[in-house]
Amino acid sequence: MKRVTYWPQLVLGFTFNWGALLGWSAVHGTCDWSVCIPLYLAGVSWTLIYDTIYAHQDKYDDVIVGVKSTALKFGNDTKYWLSGFTCAMLSSLILSGVMCDQTLPYYVSIGSIGTHIIHQIATVNLDDKEDCAKKFISNRRVGLIIFIGTILGTLYKS
Repeated sequence: MKRVTYWPQLVLGFTFNWGALLGWSAVHGTCDWSVCIPLYLAGVSWTLIYDTIYAHQDKYDDVIVGVKSTALKFGNDTKYWLSGFTCAMLSSLILSGVMCDQTLPYYVSIGSIGTHIIHQIATVNLDDKEDCAKKFISNRRVGLIIFIGTILGTLYKS
């Protein structure tokens, strides 16, 4: 997609996060759109955040070889875009939690990842490949924290 659009990270997000729809359906036998769509949008937003940071590592090479990315599209406005995607992600996760009656541990995990991502955006040096790599890799913690919060939040319901 990098040869076709400046939004390959969006296409990646649509693809990577399809599991939010499939997983819910596999467990429940049907898709509860009021939970799954916000969860899916949160995942797509998260992918846009971490993969745009990753794309900044390659932006100079991408220009040379003539491919596109959100890093090139957003340029100096990248942190504003990442902040918008963060708002979309967090609000979608909160909405998804509300729609499935999640409990305090879930929301604590959302607050934790929100703090992590906000710090990541505030401190990332988008012209430093090593810093972008560190920020990208730190996103594996985001998934782990959401997973733990979801499990504990669900167990807390019982």
